[in-house]
Amino acid sequence: MSLPLEGLTAIVTGAGRGLGRAEALELGRLGAAVVVNDYGQPGRDGSGEASATPAEEVAAEIRTAGGRATAHTGDVADHEQARELVGSAVAEFGKLDILVNNAGILRDRMVFSMTEDEWDSVIRVHLKGHFNTTHFASAHWRARAKAADGPVYGRIVNTSSEAFLAGSAGQPNYAAAKGGIVGLTTSTALALAKYGVTANVICPRARTRMTEDVFAGLGQPDEGLDPLAPEHVAPLVGYLASPAAGHVNGQLLVVHGGMVAVVERPRVAAKFDSKQDTFSHDELDALLTPYYAQRPSGETFAAMEVLGLKREGSPR
Repeated sequence: MSLPLEGLTAIVTGAGRGLGRAEALELGRLGAAVVVNDYGQPGRDGSGEASATPAEEVAAEIRTAGGRATAHTGDVADHEQARELVGSAVAEFGKLDILVNNAGILRDRMVFSMTEDEWDSVIRVHLKGHFNTTHFASAHWRARAKAADGPVYGRIVNTSSEAFLAGSAGQPNYAAAKGGIVGLTTSTALALAKYGVTANVICPRARTRMTEDVFAGLGQPDEGLDPLAPEHVAPLVGYLASPAAGHVNGQLLVVHGGMVAVVERPRVAAKFDSKQDTFSHDELDALLTPYYAQRPSGETFAAMEVLGLKREGSPR
């Protein structure tokens, strides 16, 4: 019996630890050849000397389990190193079929205290890093589709966050980057559909180096799998990367602790028309002020809690 991803090649960025590691191991378990990418800096803020060790150790785990894997230690936020990453997958395994973008850093600060560098560095790694790899992967698939005169196999799984969905007061850079990733994903999904490529985005919640302070008060269970274990997220990534998800495109899914929630695009909650050529201040005051006054405080966050999402658990 063949495995779901047998014969396919995947890149997973930020795969030396945490979620990326769990995702790379899952794709390898499902039969994919995996390029394990991680820049290897020890600090979750992107500090410290880069190291090849995290990526190499995960690649070795996949090979020990009987799979195929190679390590790549480039910085995906660097345009040329992202080009080299995609090129290395093609050179090593003949083609690229799956791209999982997971690399990221945190530099948390309230918006009134955040420095320009703290803003730029997080946007660079998360949003530009997602763009760089997506750019070169999509160019690869477009060229293959033109050569084949028809669609090819391609899957992109991007990583957003509940910080984008419900807000995160101390993470304006991170929340903005994660919102941008959703926009990048939906645009990419529309652009690449005709080539046979899908692009989807997940908002995972897991206990990792990135969330160690967020979940500091939530201890791991004495028995059974931790509800916040990255292993709860990895199966959804494996599914979205598989042929079974061929009709899933441009979707946003929240995943954690054995739960997957499909998030709809924003819908119009109310509509007001001016009785004049254009609105006046008084008319808007008469229409909008009562409308917002009667809406329950924190309505958005209450809606998120219906999905089992808590405000304090937003970062990924």
